[in-house]
Amino acid sequence: MAYFQFIPNIEYASPFSDRTSVNATVIAKNLFRRVKLSDSAGLLSSAYLFNKYVIEEGERPDTVATKYYGNSNYDWLVIFSAGIVNQRHEWPLSSQDLYEFCLKKYGDELTAIKHYRTTEVKDSDGRLILPAGKVVDQNFTIPNPANPASTLNPVEGLTNYEYEYELNAAKREINLIKPSYRLQVVSELAELFKYKPDSSQYINAFLKKTDNINKKSP
Repeated sequence: MAYFQFIPNIEYASPFSDRTSVNATVIAKNLFRRVKLSDSAGLLSSAYLFNKYVIEEGERPDTVATKYYGNSNYDWLVIFSAGIVNQRHEWPLSSQDLYEFCLKKYGDELTAIKHYRTTEVKDSDGRLILPAGKVVDQNFTIPNPANPASTLNPVEGLTNYEYEYELNAAKREINLIKPSYRLQVVSELAELFKYKPDSSQYINAFLKKTDNINKKSP
């Protein structure tokens, strides 16, 4: 069930120079049409609606849809569930594509240090003193919890490649709407995409017409 079949059409004045008259129109999918599911019964805020899914090496939205929903045409539902707006930038790259991307972006600086970050520090009772992952200077220090008279330098360097690798890896874990809710979501989306008869542009639930800008005002 392809996503574009939900999107209604819009009829607008032909922009082509070879149009036969000022009344000539073109009908196309209204790609600017955006909808949002209502949170009926708290479904969208409920963890029970979603399953965690880890995108494997080389998987695409259509292959995930085939594995998870049994139909590659639900690739749009994978994207929708994951909250992805720009698939090119938000879907994880394969290992080879990631390496080539990093090589193009950083060149000879691929293994250079991008920044330094903290490592986790706990005291002898297991209490967290310093969380890992805070960006700091290379010479950052803290008092040693085991010996306050001394200091620790709980810092590690992160290369440009390691930085991009971790960003890419984080994209692999997504939420997917459970198959049992699939038809409910599809049904609601189909209704939401329909036009409502509340404007002069309305023709029917699947078509509306814009003003003819080719006609000059008197």
